[in-house]
Amino acid sequence: MLKDILHPTGGRTAEIVRFLLVGGGCFVFDYGLMVALTELGGVYYLLSSGISFTASVIVNYWLCVHFVFAHAQHQSAKQMTMFIGSSVTGLFLTQLFMYVFVDGLGIVYWIAKFLAAGLVTIWNYFWKSKAVKGKAPEGMAGTEGSAGGGHP
Repeated sequence: MLKDILHPTGGRTAEIVRFLLVGGGCFVFDYGLMVALTELGGVYYLLSSGISFTASVIVNYWLCVHFVFAHAQHQSAKQMTMFIGSSVTGLFLTQLFMYVFVDGLGIVYWIAKFLAAGLVTIWNYFWKSKAVKGKAPEGMAGTEGSAGGGHP
C-alpha cells in the first residue's frame, strides 16, 4: 500500500494522499518561515506571509511535478502558465484572507494563517491538478479536456 501511495502512478487515492503530504510539508515550511520572519526578523505579517508563501510555492511546484502527479515532467507552456497563475491567485487569496482575518476580525496572524491555508488548499488541488496534468480531476463534470502536453 505504501509503495502504491509513493509511486506517481498509484491511482487517484494515492495521488490525493501524495498531494496532501506535499501540501502539508510545504505548509509547515511556509508557516515556519512566516513566523520566523515575523517574530525573529521583525517583518510585517503580511509581507512575511507573502514571502513564505512564495518560497513554499517553489518547493511545492517541484514536488508536484516530480512526486505527486504522474507524467507532469512533460508540461506545455500553457500548463506551466496555469500552474503559475494558480499560485499567484493562491497568493492573492492567502493575503486577502490574512488581511480580513487579522486586520478585519482581529485574529492573531499565526492562527489566521491556518484558516487561510485551509480555504486555499481545496481550491489549489483542483487548479494545480489541471495545470500539471492538462485536465481537470476526474469527477468534475464539464471541466474535462486537454490543455496540451500529450498526457492521457
